[in-house]
Amino acid sequence: METLKEPNSPQQKASWIATSGGQFRLAAIAEAWSWAGLLAGMFLKYVVILNPIGVQVMGPIHGVLFVIYIVAALRVAYEQKWSGFVTLVALAAAVPPFATWLFERWVLKRGMLGGGTSS
Repeated sequence: METLKEPNSPQQKASWIATSGGQFRLAAIAEAWSWAGLLAGMFLKYVVILNPIGVQVMGPIHGVLFVIYIVAALRVAYEQKWSGFVTLVALAAAVPPFATWLFERWVLKRGMLGGGTSS
């Protein structure tokens, strides 16, 4: 299993995304940010401008990133041989806002991604 290290060269900085662990990290963080955008859109829709444009824009973006996260989680779970429990937690993390980012931090600290970079 490859250890996680900070990238030093430009090639290393670009290559972390080529791993399933790096792709999972990117998907988890992007999904969390899309939650932020969706919540901001909901705030605009129901509190500020009473116009659904924020939700109409961020809803589909969040939906696509949600599916990408699920696929990335299943892929890395299979490749890294996560237990059924850890896999279920990864999938459940897609539901509450920002939980994908917390789960990503948790598996990264435990060396369960096999590739990618530590932050």
